[in-house]
Amino acid sequence: MTEAVAEKLDLDHLRQWIGKTTEASDIVTAHLVKGLRATLFQDIGEPKTGDAAPWTTHWCMAQPVFPMSMLGPDGHPTRGGFLPPVPLPRRMWAGGELEFFEPLRVGDDSKRTSRITDVTIKTGSTGTLCFVSVEHIVTTPRGMALRERQDIVYRDMGGAAPATKPPPPAPVAKHREVRVSDPVLLFRYSALTFNGHRIHYDRDYVTKVEGYPGLIFHGPLQAALIVEFAAKLQGGKPPKKFSYRGLQPLFEGSEFSVNANDIPTGMELWIANADGQPTMKGTATW
Repeated sequence: MTEAVAEKLDLDHLRQWIGKTTEASDIVTAHLVKGLRATLFQDIGEPKTGDAAPWTTHWCMAQPVFPMSMLGPDGHPTRGGFLPPVPLPRRMWAGGELEFFEPLRVGDDSKRTSRITDVTIKTGSTGTLCFVSVEHIVTTPRGMALRERQDIVYRDMGGAAPATKPPPPAPVAKHREVRVSDPVLLFRYSALTFNGHRIHYDRDYVTKVEGYPGLIFHGPLQAALIVEFAAKLQGGKPPKKFSYRGLQPLFEGSEFSVNANDIPTGMELWIANADGQPTMKGTATW
């Protein structure tokens, strides 16, 4: 199966997308900030012009909008356009890196410039994997707000669970918050990010078509909770740099925890499921 899929992947063709760029702009509204604060378990308040937005507000802004006729069976736009047309059905966030310079603020007219930086093919426990890396730079009239490397992974439908055993339990955390992966939480974040990917809200689709045991927690929502937790532990100051990667899916309907330990270079942070196994892990430096 892996060899057959690999034959369909023309890496030379896909790598022609490297260097391709696109731009999008949006305005940070008070309503968006209220909705995101509520979804990230923060005090909602009454944000006013000039107030700081949550650190990962950019993931809710200037999202591509496609007509229904251009959506695939998974709810994602059909392949092609800015991203290379990888002929594998599953597309998910694999991880990335964030550099924060200053917060987006209510009323900001922001611009995101995106560039494809790499396309690679690897073989993993679930078969052939295609990784696409994208650099995003978000600016406001005050200058650069953040720089991001987003790693997207594509893979064949195959089986839902990796063939290898899950990661071992994480260490005991010095700092910890416990939350519940509620379907309403997942729906809210899908709405805030205009994300039509059905694995996050359509239980019949995710269980019967993709073979997962339940709705899947968004990768960026996990990363957003980690970033906000890290900033809270530092008196509101975000990391200068946060690097992270997804380890395994986090599913609906159970408790999960946001965790942190101090290390010499900053903090080690992770999300753990109810069994204590990490689902996303990252490091932050200040």
